[in-house]
Amino acid sequence: MFHMGRLIGLDVGQKRVGLAVSDPLGIIATGLDTVHISKAFEYIDQYLQNERVDLFVVGHPVQMNNNPSESVRFIEPFVKKLRERYPGIPVKRVDERFTSKMAFQAMIDAGAGKKARKNKSAIDRISAVIMLQSFIDSKNI
Repeated sequence: MFHMGRLIGLDVGQKRVGLAVSDPLGIIATGLDTVHISKAFEYIDQYLQNERVDLFVVGHPVQMNNNPSESVRFIEPFVKKLRERYPGIPVKRVDERFTSKMAFQAMIDAGAGKKARKNKSAIDRISAVIMLQSFIDSKNI
């Protein structure tokens, strides 16, 4: 596999953005951080000063009936700004309908207590990891 830049997964919420990043080979996703939505672009700017990023993977929230969820109203403007601010880095949208539930379950399975499970920023970060990892896995099948 050729060397490439990292992939960044973004779980965009109304208040926070969970970020995950792949290793340079694009095989494993790990949690990066959770930042307030108002600080997200500042955070990405700083990250890009040190690392090459080839792709942003952003969750596309869809309801069970396949209609876009309410979250679209704050995610779409975020994605538009992402594309405008980093025109050289493509943005890929992925279905993220189950990631929050999976993140919550992953915390339970890992033995996280009730207090930890109420940590929304951890859930956002884990959601971003699950979303990015499922995107990576779908590409490597």
